[in-house]
Amino acid sequence: MEKIHPKVEEAVETLSLTSVARRRLLSGAGLVSASAAASALLAACTSGQGEPAASGGSGAHGDFPATPRWKFVLVCHVTTNPFFTPTQYGAQDACALLGTDFQWTGSKDSIVAEMVNACNTAISAKADGLAVAVVDKTAFRQPVAKALDAGIPVVSYNADGARDDKGSARLAYIGQGLYESGYALGQRAIQQVDSGEIVGFIATPGALNIQPRIDGAQQAIKDSGKPVKFTPVGTNADTTKGLSIIDAYAQGHANLAGMLAVDAGSTQSIGQTVKKYGMRSKGLKVAGGFDLVPETLTAIKNGDLDYTIDQQPYLQGFLPVLYLYLYKLSGGLLSPSETNTGLLFVTKGNVDPYQVTKSRFEGSDTAQKLVPRSGPIPHA
Repeated sequence: MEKIHPKVEEAVETLSLTSVARRRLLSGAGLVSASAAASALLAACTSGQGEPAASGGSGAHGDFPATPRWKFVLVCHVTTNPFFTPTQYGAQDACALLGTDFQWTGSKDSIVAEMVNACNTAISAKADGLAVAVVDKTAFRQPVAKALDAGIPVVSYNADGARDDKGSARLAYIGQGLYESGYALGQRAIQQVDSGEIVGFIATPGALNIQPRIDGAQQAIKDSGKPVKFTPVGTNADTTKGLSIIDAYAQGHANLAGMLAVDAGSTQSIGQTVKKYGMRSKGLKVAGGFDLVPETLTAIKNGDLDYTIDQQPYLQGFLPVLYLYLYKLSGGLLSPSETNTGLLFVTKGNVDPYQVTKSRFEGSDTAQKLVPRSGPIPHA
């Protein structure tokens, strides 16, 4: 095999070939055609006197210029919770699109000190960007400031401190409007209830990814002016323990008019409890909550839950990576944007696509695939 010009070898590396294909390209098998291709690549590499090629340069994706392989760190409060499966897929897909990497870290059990340690570790390792679920309004102030002082851009996702105190100097928040979604939950419930007691279940009272929701629901019920008592009740981050608490509450309050929840586990457990005790036939007028775990969707289909709220967790992984990448790419000129990932009520009328469609976007499948749709798009 003749000696290969180093620039040709460098250019071939940009093709992301398999080891077998690379050897064939640079060896006797197909050398004639390979030489022609390599000559063109060599011309591209040596033209422009160091100016980046329009596309396809080393480390370049699409029409973006070549960049280092930046690594972004996403710090989560419940790293193994299935709610965040599509969030991780979203980050993974954005990294594949942009030529970056991400690390998923934090705490398995919503221990804030573990999350803070994860932030500090990322800063010490000189991460290229941070996305943090700010579930406490004081604990993240110092690490976020430390990261920004070190030139590391930081966004929050899924949780953004308290309603009146963001809890950090993050550049932007990507996630649902938490108080607003809770208010909408309460507003919808009160349309079906004129009097009596509505209970609101919350897995981790005080945690700022869900406390604003229950605050919003309570305020909506109060604002209605109806003689309805709203009772917040803590359950547990462990779904099995939470189910026991909800089950016991239902047995002790036979005349409940409504049951609401502000987290995925408690919502699922309400559906199971309503079915177990036939509560629809005993005066329960409304039952609803958040997120799209399969048990919740089944309960909606069967009428044990009236609705759940989708907040698009996939986007809460995809968009932080995209925003951090654009910030780095633009030298800070493209600052991350405040982004509400939405509030969609899933009811018996629109639940079918969520049940029959398996996709990375809802965390129900690992496969990369196009999800086809047809027909009119609902609108006001």
